[in-house]
Amino acid sequence: MNEKRGQCSICKDTYTLQHVEIAPGTVVHVCSGCIEKAEDNFIWLCLTCGKVYINPKKLVINRIKDLELKKAYMLCEELLVIQGIDMCIACSPERMLDYAEMSETVMEC
Repeated sequence: MNEKRGQCSICKDTYTLQHVEIAPGTVVHVCSGCIEKAEDNFIWLCLTCGKVYINPKKLVINRIKDLELKKAYMLCEELLVIQGIDMCIACSPERMLDYAEMSETVMEC
């Protein structure tokens, strides 16, 4: 078990023992303050570049157009959600644009 303090992967201001190993050798530390932020916000952590996206739960849910995805996020509204994502627009804009174009093409069919 990892008993070392680590810098919070979300705020990068606090050192904490609270952590989770999301993949072999990949540990994410989250301080109590950021866990509290997750009560009212969805938090996404890019596992490629480390950029953090924090958005109010109500705003996210209201902006989602895909009904199934909206339903899934509504079910998570009362949960503390800190989600790791493989990549983000900051570290891979080309791949994100490719994904957006693919989604638009699929929706036109």
